[in-house]
Amino acid sequence: MSEDTKDNVVPGSDADLEGPDVRGYDFRGEFDVGDLLDSYATTGFQASAVSEAIDLIEQMREADATIYLTLTSNIVSSGLREVVAAMVREGLIDVLITTSGSITEDIIKSEKPFKMGEWEVDDIAMREEGINRLGNIFVPSDRYVWLESYLNDFFPDFFAEQKLRTPTAFSREIGKRLEDEDSVLVQAAENEVPVYCPALVDAEVGNFLYYYRQNEDPEVGIEILEDYDALIDEGLLAEETGLVVLGGGVPKHQAIMTNLFRGGADYAVYVSTGMEGDGSLSGAPPKEAVSWGKIKDGEKNHTLIEAEATLVLPLIVAGVLEDL
Repeated sequence: MSEDTKDNVVPGSDADLEGPDVRGYDFRGEFDVGDLLDSYATTGFQASAVSEAIDLIEQMREADATIYLTLTSNIVSSGLREVVAAMVREGLIDVLITTSGSITEDIIKSEKPFKMGEWEVDDIAMREEGINRLGNIFVPSDRYVWLESYLNDFFPDFFAEQKLRTPTAFSREIGKRLEDEDSVLVQAAENEVPVYCPALVDAEVGNFLYYYRQNEDPEVGIEILEDYDALIDEGLLAEETGLVVLGGGVPKHQAIMTNLFRGGADYAVYVSTGMEGDGSLSGAPPKEAVSWGKIKDGEKNHTLIEAEATLVLPLIVAGVLEDL
């Protein structure tokens, strides 16, 4: 009886498994960030996904693929703004797709910083003091007062020759005017990386566009279909495409949907905290996009890092730049 139960508790195995041993970084000797990131490949769990992401981005670059970066506004709210600006500056991406909040906050940060705060605060008191909270990041309302003044100076020149402009034109012209080298828009304008924003009116930029049209010029407007045409053409003209997707929402879907026209993206790296179980786009893993034909079915051509982006994006960028 005891031998029978032991077989249930400790079953034998004659299998000789292939693959590297699970092993983490050896901190003996001189520390090297490149070796640390290399060790992620055999660390397991999400560290191995980070290693896969670095390898995939390097494959994208070696294939001279057109690389799309998609991100939501919280990325620019955080210190990842400078990381994204570096990605543009160092030539790691060719196309940027984002939300209106990213553009709003990039403009503000070029002049007035956001401040570190706390998660646990009295939000009613914060409202009374005119302080807006993004998690543990604080944004005083005077930043938006400044933004309205800045845009009211910008709009007349922007709409002077054309009453109907695109989000990419808006981002490009703003980027040419700003003077902050840590600005994503500045780096995009200087390096000719288009910034697509299909929902440009969904933030303070949209509010101030509304006020400007109501009070100054009822004929001005934002045209998004022209940008959609250009984004589709961007994929159709590329030999190969790769996606680096931070979070979800409209930017993520614009990237995978427009790649559908070319039979899917060739590579994809997702960084997400969304859950697959609710059926949302934000939680959908790359393999789900394969079922739609939005990402190609290839061997090890996509990965999903289930982590919050501020934890892993600097590591990914460091790993890619380390190997350049």
